[in-house]
Amino acid sequence: MSLPLHAQSRPVPEDAVLGGLPPVHEVSAAVVAARISGGPRLVVLDDDPTGTQTVADVPVLTSWSVEDLRWALRQDSSAFFVLTNTRSLSPVDAASRNREVVRALREASAAEGIGYVLASRGDSTLRGHFPLETDVLAEELSGVDGVVLVPAYIEAGRLTVNSHHWMQTAEGLLPVGESEFARDATFGYRRSSLPEWVEEKTGGRVAADEVLRITLDDLRGGGPTHTARLLSSLSGGRTAVIDAVCDDDLRVLALALAEAEENGTRLLYRVGPSFVRARAGQAARTPLTPAELRPLRGDAPHGLIVVGSHVALTTRQLDRLRERGGIAEYELDVALLLDEERRDAHITEIAVAAAGALDSTDAVISTSRTLVTGADADDSLAISRRVSASLVEAVRQVNAARRPAFVVAKGGITSSDTATHGLEIRRAWARGTLLPGIVSLWEPVEGPAAGIPYIVFAGNVGGDDALADALDLLRSA
Repeated sequence: MSLPLHAQSRPVPEDAVLGGLPPVHEVSAAVVAARISGGPRLVVLDDDPTGTQTVADVPVLTSWSVEDLRWALRQDSSAFFVLTNTRSLSPVDAASRNREVVRALREASAAEGIGYVLASRGDSTLRGHFPLETDVLAEELSGVDGVVLVPAYIEAGRLTVNSHHWMQTAEGLLPVGESEFARDATFGYRRSSLPEWVEEKTGGRVAADEVLRITLDDLRGGGPTHTARLLSSLSGGRTAVIDAVCDDDLRVLALALAEAEENGTRLLYRVGPSFVRARAGQAARTPLTPAELRPLRGDAPHGLIVVGSHVALTTRQLDRLRERGGIAEYELDVALLLDEERRDAHITEIAVAAAGALDSTDAVISTSRTLVTGADADDSLAISRRVSASLVEAVRQVNAARRPAFVVAKGGITSSDTATHGLEIRRAWARGTLLPGIVSLWEPVEGPAAGIPYIVFAGNVGGDDALADALDLLRSA
């Protein structure tokens, strides 16, 4: 089928994109699991914490000491996550952090005698430090033949067809370059065609016509062996972009990658969340039930919800939660958080009030909804980090005063900083999701958050009722 060469300004009917596709080439998760058994471990460097939302029973690290990495390698799991949180960092700091992780991983891998392949997990709406992170990782790994770009996130409706990336909306499929996420103050872009997006993000270093396109015709018509041959043709760090509309497409890719790599092709992945589940040999799982949540839930009567994301969807979700009731709300004023003289007192005032409310109701701490941006991308990122640090400090103070039954963090930077600094989580297990394919629940292994389930809720996923639905499920436990 043919698709427009340029992004459109309005959603198109789904049939216009998805109609007439080749029949699905079915591959079970069990087949992938058997194929990768005994092979290298998939290590996912996650640029915010939300990449775990498609998997279950997978280790998560927020620290990358050699000992932490050795612990993860020793676990009975085909994959694990390292939360780098680089999306919240400057380019220089993001590059440095990727180098730190890979160098520690190299040492840990040698000590444990376990090989690995690397996935740089980025946003399914294409925000993040690309190509910076894959450039740095390729340099550290030395001799990478290809970079495999797979941004699809099936559950959230982020689909790639004919090398164009689409975002599902209530009105149809929207080219992702026309979405609100493409207007991100730090990581904005214009193109929805992935080869053109690669050219745009690399500043022309990689021309669109130099990018290898692996389409649904290849995955479904040719299957794993044909796709493996295409992947094996990569050399010199060439980029390949991959179509995906369902898990079977990604599992065909997983088999092809295993075959290409077994034959000596060295690949690096830049991926959205759905790829991780397929490459790890996991099938999609239903959300956690109240019975499964009950032993994970803290013994306090009520939980804490922390909202930092400013995308329009998050604001609508917060409105729906407010309509259902059963919450006490406390707002951190961003203007005060950027005022050095008044910041600390304001945070303490909010934290004390929220901690006091937990005996009688669930408490919400949010930032004021007016988005404050800086003069340029770096300045905007610095403001985001400042606001997130303030939210984190409020969470730390609440947890010190009154341990909540659970903590929900809404937004990528917010959920990362809350995990690492607010709750001091170093090692955890991603146990599953609260909603189908989204909203991951972590079980901290040790530290101040042990016994408190931590819920990672991306800013850009779910319907308007998703936050309220997730909270209803936690309450039912």
